[in-house]
Amino acid sequence: MSDGYYSSKKTDDICEDVCGQQGPRAALNMSRLRCIFNGFDLKTSIFILVLIPTCVFGIYLHGQKISYFLRPLWESPPRPFHEIPHYYHENMSMESLCRLHGWGIRESPRRVYDAVLFSNEVDILTIRWNELYPYVTQFVLLESNSTFTGLPKPLIFSGNRDKFKFIEPRLTYGMLGGRFHRGENPFVEEAYQRVALDQLLRIAGIEEDDLLIMSDVDEIPSAHTINLLRWCDDIPPVLHLQLKNYLYSFEFFLDNKSWRASVHRYKSKTKYAHYRQTDILLSDGGWHCSFCFRRISEFIFKMKAYSHYDRVRFSHYLDPKRIQEVICKGADLFDMLPEEYTFKDIIGKLGPIPRSYSGVHLPAFLLNNADSYRYLLPGNCRRESG
Repeated sequence: MSDGYYSSKKTDDICEDVCGQQGPRAALNMSRLRCIFNGFDLKTSIFILVLIPTCVFGIYLHGQKISYFLRPLWESPPRPFHEIPHYYHENMSMESLCRLHGWGIRESPRRVYDAVLFSNEVDILTIRWNELYPYVTQFVLLESNSTFTGLPKPLIFSGNRDKFKFIEPRLTYGMLGGRFHRGENPFVEEAYQRVALDQLLRIAGIEEDDLLIMSDVDEIPSAHTINLLRWCDDIPPVLHLQLKNYLYSFEFFLDNKSWRASVHRYKSKTKYAHYRQTDILLSDGGWHCSFCFRRISEFIFKMKAYSHYDRVRFSHYLDPKRIQEVICKGADLFDMLPEEYTFKDIIGKLGPIPRSYSGVHLPAFLLNNADSYRYLLPGNCRRESG
């Protein structure tokens, strides 16, 4: 029996000589590191050296996708809307329609103001204003010489104003000089422009209990929806409109989850906004046609100009050939996963959007002028290169 303390723990005799050494700290650290790698064979060492950079590169390329796929783990879904059924038939009287919704009928319709911030959506604005023309009292449009991201922008509406002579007597137009704060959060510039739109509405003459439509240019309320709300009494002070969600054209129907468009019975405290302002949602209120442009250059402009420009993570996303291919596939311009809150919904929307061949219940002006807007209809995904 040997003298002294006995330990039954195994010793690593590869590194045994390092443990008791005295010397510079750096030398000892290097010795210990050598000991660790001596414990691996060559194949394992090469595998680790390849795996770590590959994982880092994969996270760099697909980190956003990983984050979106895991969204159900770190973000709860918003509270559900209280959805109001929406009834309409062209052969029904307005009194019957109002009663069917549980509302009364007015002796005369409310005045309607349609207010938008304009960037570069000339065609969609034309379709929107023709759809709403019979029922809107005043069209209010604000244009800036700056994008939300602080880039200089030509006054596109001003340059195309002659195309909108049909609404000129009812148009209140405003131009806002940009602040050009490059690198600033784009939502700050967007909020700045929306405050200016509040002032422009007052110049346009809006009064208490007038109807105010708050929505982006590409969020188009249907004419019969606005007519219903201007004639019916006791409608909610604020309600959101559920819009059919389309991408690139009316060929790619995404879902019915567009809700940001809203209609307000105007009050002096009403502020123009593009976020959730009530829990009330009127079903089937129109169309949201996102990135519905005629020319590839217009896609590129919006990708660099709008509030979510950070989604352009790589320069090749702006390649015209790639953009054209993405449009015809019905894929995502930013190579993103669906923005959903459950794994079921995320997985259900993976891949390109299925094509729709229905042209039923689209804006009347679009169908009446199909030859001019063929690119927005099913079966016409090719875009002009200019």
